[in-house]
Amino acid sequence: MQDILEKAKIGPYVPPIDIEDSATNTVPKILRYQSRKYGNKKVAMRKKSLGIWQEYHWEESYAHVKKVCLGLVALGLHHGEKVSIVGDNDPEWFWAEWAVQSVGGVAVGLYVDSIPDELQYIINHSESVVVFAKDQEQVDKILSFIGKSPQIRKIIYWEYKGMWKYEQPLLISWGELEELGRKYEEEHPGKFDELIDQTKPEDLAIISYTSGTTGLPKGALASHWTMLANAFWELVAMPWSDADDYLSYLPPAWVGEQFFGIAGGLIAGPRINFPEEPETVTENLREIAPKFLIFNPRLWESIASTIQAKMIDAHPFKRFFYNRAQTIGYKRADAELAGKQLNFLERVINKVADLVVFRCVRDRMGLSGLRFGITGGGPLSPECFRFFRALNVPIRQIFGSSEILPLTAHISGKERDIEGESIGFVAPGREVRITDDNEILGRGDGLCLGYYKDPEKTAEAFREGWYHTGDAGLLTEEGKVIYWDRVKDLLELSSGIKFPPQYIEGKLKFSPYVKDCMVVGGKDRGYVSVIIALDYEICSRWAESLSIAYTTFIDLSQKDEIIKLIREDIRKVNRNLPEAQRVKKFANLHKEFDPDEAELTRTRKLRRTFMEDRYKAIIEGMYSEKKEVDIEAAVVYRDGRQAVVKTVIKINYIEE
Repeated sequence: MQDILEKAKIGPYVPPIDIEDSATNTVPKILRYQSRKYGNKKVAMRKKSLGIWQEYHWEESYAHVKKVCLGLVALGLHHGEKVSIVGDNDPEWFWAEWAVQSVGGVAVGLYVDSIPDELQYIINHSESVVVFAKDQEQVDKILSFIGKSPQIRKIIYWEYKGMWKYEQPLLISWGELEELGRKYEEEHPGKFDELIDQTKPEDLAIISYTSGTTGLPKGALASHWTMLANAFWELVAMPWSDADDYLSYLPPAWVGEQFFGIAGGLIAGPRINFPEEPETVTENLREIAPKFLIFNPRLWESIASTIQAKMIDAHPFKRFFYNRAQTIGYKRADAELAGKQLNFLERVINKVADLVVFRCVRDRMGLSGLRFGITGGGPLSPECFRFFRALNVPIRQIFGSSEILPLTAHISGKERDIEGESIGFVAPGREVRITDDNEILGRGDGLCLGYYKDPEKTAEAFREGWYHTGDAGLLTEEGKVIYWDRVKDLLELSSGIKFPPQYIEGKLKFSPYVKDCMVVGGKDRGYVSVIIALDYEICSRWAESLSIAYTTFIDLSQKDEIIKLIREDIRKVNRNLPEAQRVKKFANLHKEFDPDEAELTRTRKLRRTFMEDRYKAIIEGMYSEKKEVDIEAAVVYRDGRQAVVKTVIKINYIEE
């Protein structure tokens, strides 16, 4: 491991597990090592159920993994076979994956909000022979296409509600599986240790399917070494330990949770907390008050919008003091980034503002104990970064992909180096190169092994040892990487000027009234336009506070007052953009962007090509003299039903 550490060249922190040691060079081996180290003296996981935290010590977690692993062996699972897992963040999700890997199998994560067709594609493409499904909803999805997936031998569910009368022979409960494992252990003592000893670093551990922004998802192959090397470098760049609490909230199907929560959690040994329900995450977060937290940009933006929305609704007295404190906070944040110091009086005022205002805000949002928070899965807008910095919430950017994570990170100890304009420095153990057309290339330990059953895409993305990210950016003289956008998504206006739509979208989404947006341009278009998807909850509360009557989302989105509100926020963004990149027209959509309608990926990234085709009438309207557009939009419900919405969308100008 010394050779690996010498590559890092930063900081004194050394992760507590030697991933090159033969006793700890695979995921199951580390699980066994940690369970023997901590036993029943330390809580490994806890899940809130019916308002009570259910705790599982390391010894108990290990026992569950053992029984599930041997149960799978009893069912005939062999080395190299694939097992899909779909469900919310639960201990059972983690145990199932570790059990599969202990057999020598390969875990395939599925997103809990996937529709049946999406589940069917990944289960069949990965050739999964067993599926772990949390509850009745997920089981029903899988049973809906079971005739088209003949390779499935068993479906294992871990939540019993609603499952009592199912008589499908493929179904087996978690308890029944563990009982099979217990009996198998009685007949084959020592088999579990034997299986773990047989695991190798080069064995395939997971297939992590990409978000599919450009087509069907690709299955990125990760070995045990891939997982551990990426987790190792994350810990070197952003240290955390067994004294920390970790909130597992991001989907385990996402590669970030795989490398942070599942592999990183094993190496660092924190207490892993699972929220009771997605709807209670804010409440649970406040109770846990973690020192370390990873959210994607959408979640950080949601927290920022929630804070701003609460202040809109707050008593004028509270709002006055919050606004004054925020002004002071921004001044301090800007001074830190400029490498300057506030004078004595300003420092005193800042301390008072933090004690009286910001401390309460952080506590209400569960961020009071945060040593640092991480944003990953896409760039966070500089405005949002600056907002949290003003609140004294330390956020760091980490950038990477299913193929290599991290590639860059805010790893410097200098506060002025941790800012939102960049995605950080090149991460330890990584190399970054920028091509002539500004594409970011990366390489280093833990690079994925290619794409499952897709040699053409593998050859295209991995060339001469470099992974071609498809992202555009630049590398500064200081060693920071500036992210622009996807190379294919960089747009060019008729004037020849190029601009990054995602960068502008990030700025617009900082508005509490904007949930999503899509910036539009093109070689045959002379200016930038944008389609806005409102945050209905916040906009409706704002409208009600002013006694503005409306009936539906469609009606509210086209109200003159709402249009004026959004116009003002776009103007604020325009002031900080080059004149050629400023938004000239916008249209408020009649609905939110929806992954169930293929508008977003399951990681909530825009399917831009699909969207441009779907909303072609609106886009053409924004590049004509029209003041409104009649549209008919198909709406797909979660149960597969379809409906058609007919409405009028106003085309709105941004006057200078």
